[in-house]
Amino acid sequence: MVVLPSAKNIKTMGKIIGIDLGTTNSCVAVMEGNDPVVIQNDEGRRTTPSIVAFLTNGERKVGDPAKRQAITNPTKTIQSIKRFMGIRFAEAGKEIPRVPYKVVKGDNDTVRVDIDGRLYTAQELSAIILQKMKKTAEDYLGQTVTEAVITVPALTIANVRQLKKQAKLPALPLGVY
Repeated sequence: MVVLPSAKNIKTMGKIIGIDLGTTNSCVAVMEGNDPVVIQNDEGRRTTPSIVAFLTNGERKVGDPAKRQAITNPTKTIQSIKRFMGIRFAEAGKEIPRVPYKVVKGDNDTVRVDIDGRLYTAQELSAIILQKMKKTAEDYLGQTVTEAVITVPALTIANVRQLKKQAKLPALPLGVY
């Protein structure tokens, strides 16, 4: 005999999104029926530049708006931050000259980005991008997203666990692709 749970005991699951946190661009998708749908951002694009900009008035911009002001604000426009995930400052020597923003050594030989005296880790800056991708999905779905699968290189698994906490995404099993 099979005993089925009553309808009142079945918990309905919200939509689970998939985020590809890329070095250059990121995207977010959701399954609709049996088909994956890549969600367009508020600019109508299916990919969002993985760029964060800090403005003088304290405002933050992410994606295309950040990219558009990169020429006039290069030292406060952070791009390619994923290159600094999972490495020590001592290992970042080749990458540092390639970026216009200020990269400094943090506690325990970590890589930090100095924005007006505030030191950000690569995980914190990536979390800002993840928050943007989550909001893009929520705007599309019309509901709060509480679960996500994030694709990352295997090298950064421990860093992504920290990144997810900072982005306020739930502790989920990681799918590494």
